[in-house]
Amino acid sequence: MQERYDVIVIGGGHAGTEAAWAAASALSTSGGGRVALITMDPAKIGAMSCNPAIGGLAKGQIVREIDALGGIMGRVIDATGIMFKMLNISKGPAVRGPRAQADKYAYATEVQRLISTRPNIDVIAGKVDDIVVKDGRVVGVKLPAGSGVVIAQTDRIELHLKGGTQSLPLYSSTPDARECCPTPVLLETKALVLTTGTFMRALMHTGEDKTEGGRVGEGSAVGISAMLKNLGFDLGRLKTGTPPRIAKESIDWDGLPKQFGDEKPVRFSDYPPPSAPEGESLSHFPRLPQIQCRITETTAAIHEVIRANLHRAPMYSGQIEADAGPRYCPSIEDKVVRFAQRDSHHVFLEPESLHTNEIYCNGISTSLPPDVQEIVVRGMAGCANAKILKWGYAVEYDMVWPHQIDSTCMTKLVGGLFLAGQINGTSGYEEAGGQGLMAGLNAARLSRSEELVRLGRDEAYIGVMLDDLVTKTPREPYRMFTSRAEHRLLLRADNADVRLTQIAREYGLIDDRHWCSFETRRENLEAIARQFDRITVDGKTLREIARRPKVSLDEVCNHLNGGLPQPIDEDSRRLVERVITEARYEGYIARQQAEIKRQSTGDAQQIPEWFSPWEVTGLRSEAAEALKRFQPVTMGQASRLSGVSPADLTLLAVTLKRQRSAVI
Repeated sequence: MQERYDVIVIGGGHAGTEAAWAAASALSTSGGGRVALITMDPAKIGAMSCNPAIGGLAKGQIVREIDALGGIMGRVIDATGIMFKMLNISKGPAVRGPRAQADKYAYATEVQRLISTRPNIDVIAGKVDDIVVKDGRVVGVKLPAGSGVVIAQTDRIELHLKGGTQSLPLYSSTPDARECCPTPVLLETKALVLTTGTFMRALMHTGEDKTEGGRVGEGSAVGISAMLKNLGFDLGRLKTGTPPRIAKESIDWDGLPKQFGDEKPVRFSDYPPPSAPEGESLSHFPRLPQIQCRITETTAAIHEVIRANLHRAPMYSGQIEADAGPRYCPSIEDKVVRFAQRDSHHVFLEPESLHTNEIYCNGISTSLPPDVQEIVVRGMAGCANAKILKWGYAVEYDMVWPHQIDSTCMTKLVGGLFLAGQINGTSGYEEAGGQGLMAGLNAARLSRSEELVRLGRDEAYIGVMLDDLVTKTPREPYRMFTSRAEHRLLLRADNADVRLTQIAREYGLIDDRHWCSFETRRENLEAIARQFDRITVDGKTLREIARRPKVSLDEVCNHLNGGLPQPIDEDSRRLVERVITEARYEGYIARQQAEIKRQSTGDAQQIPEWFSPWEVTGLRSEAAEALKRFQPVTMGQASRLSGVSPADLTLLAVTLKRQRSAVI
């Protein structure tokens, strides 16, 4: 273990692994540097705590953006997905979202494998005793005796692939797999990324039973809350939950309606897998055998049982202190109360792995006592004899109200301290991964005294998310939706590479292989677009024909055949579909781009750190308080604050202009 790291990341979840990966990438291309990834249990790196799935509506767009920016989430789900499905396929391309079920054990293994390939990342097993701050800046962290770098990967998992079996290593949780330090140690750094997930002063609830921990079988990061409070941060408390898991062999599996994945699944990642030679079509995708899910539902009788036992549900009994739970992924008890007119709710039975019998009951997240959970599960069709392997539970945890960070993920109170993931009040693997990537990139840049990076609302869903977090106080865990993005026609899943890969290359986030793959794809896309203007049919260009809603992709491809250097394969068809989308939405896209141009003036106008809103003559108290609380860094951010009116912005702009003139 070194005594100094350029970047230290605390937490090995989806935010932490993306942060460590991004920081390691950025440092490697700017003179070198080392990253420490500190986690309580290295064997849990990349674990899927709740739903074993990646992507979905808007979330799938974030995964595509993470991939375009050089992150690993898309690559991992492509390698470990067991059912891929494009959601909202009947609607427009802007609101479609890729989603995939994962083999959750293979997923964690693949994350660990990728992290282990980076020689400049040290995985350290231990808990952080203290965050050391000097003159308002992070200078290091203290670890207790017994912490140490993981030096061996002793456990292994067998993956049954199409065409063979592969044995992959797992990080070990045993002490003999570590090079332990016998005394407490101070690790120095200029940049610290804190990604505590649901572990900060975490408490799990199943009925009246309470257990410390952020996940079953794991502990709670109790000390970090106190550290942050001592540093002056304003903390909140939120809750989330998970459903029971049941044994597949105890379900009438074949008697329930089937849910299939896509016949021709779409990859999340544009990164060529190591097994594919340069230029080879990735026809071996998907890598793992594909499964089916089943659908069942709750009943009116089940709802009556839940209502009769609400007094035993921790959220309703007052046992849980948290301010709120996830509105858009509610517990079954919340659904029964909020949607009292409904007699049933769908429940999706989703296998968690190819190698175990665990079935995830998607739709009945709960913290009710075990005896009630058993009635709920066995009351559903096909589950009369269900054997429950794990009870559902709620977990409440501390978080930091996100108005205390800016859109780089760095805190405003402590320089060099970055926050990412559920500590910022978000929910979901994808939201965490996007924040982690930005935090890791900016931590690496800060360690090199380089300008920090912000993504705009017109550039990425990640930019929308971070702007929302720093301009609005979440009342429940934040979840991304396409409706949150005013420029969603531009922020589609299919064009994430064109939007962001050039940016990623500039900041050193992607390697030569990824860049070459992107350039080849971009050249092919441009070649197809040129043919849309060159090929004519009955006096109309192919672009004009493609704009017609009833013209199919197959028809367009038939017209293109012969006009391109190579026959159209499945990858080329997706590029053709992208050009069709651009053609059909051309007028709307032009309108959005004009709006973005108008808004760019405000987003570019900086508000200096030394500015005090109380100095603005005539500014309303409500506006001054909002500006003081959120400390927006641009006029664009200020315009999106609740409580700040157009008249307030005019006064603010005039005052800033006068003060800048006085300084000059």
